[in-house]
Amino acid sequence: MINKRSLWFLTLFSLILVLSVYYITMPSELLIATNNGSKETQTVSKEETTKENAELVALRVEEEEKTLDKITELKKILTDSKATTEEKNKAFEELQNINKNKSEEEKIEEIVEKEHKLKSFVTINDKKINIVVDSKDEGTALANKIMRTVQNNYNEQMTISVKFRS
Repeated sequence: MINKRSLWFLTLFSLILVLSVYYITMPSELLIATNNGSKETQTVSKEETTKENAELVALRVEEEEKTLDKITELKKILTDSKATTEEKNKAFEELQNINKNKSEEEKIEEIVEKEHKLKSFVTINDKKINIVVDSKDEGTALANKIMRTVQNNYNEQMTISVKFRS
């Protein structure tokens, strides 16, 4: 059974995790601008973020809303005094799985951007990885390269699909 101390630990741990993921995914130009006070780097980072496809942003927002709803539902189960220990353990495991998938999605997005210089949106469901790439080049060769790059990060076979949006 989860007591108050464990619940507080879980809450603070998830808050720290969210803040650290946010800090890590922050563009480095924005961090440099904050440290140096340079306005030139701030305008560069704003231009880069506005260049990102509006469709990718919409997909991100939609997925974020689904994730937040799921997290809220799971936290209600964790704090419910009528829930059984088994239900609470399941909810806790799902929360951990959501956090793990979120970090893997961000890692894959960074890899695609670093290796192929493309903005992308990634979702992971079990062993299925869906990648939406912001590119006008809809070549199968590029899709195969992206799939190989992503698969190299996993020991087991994953189902990877790549869609192009421009």
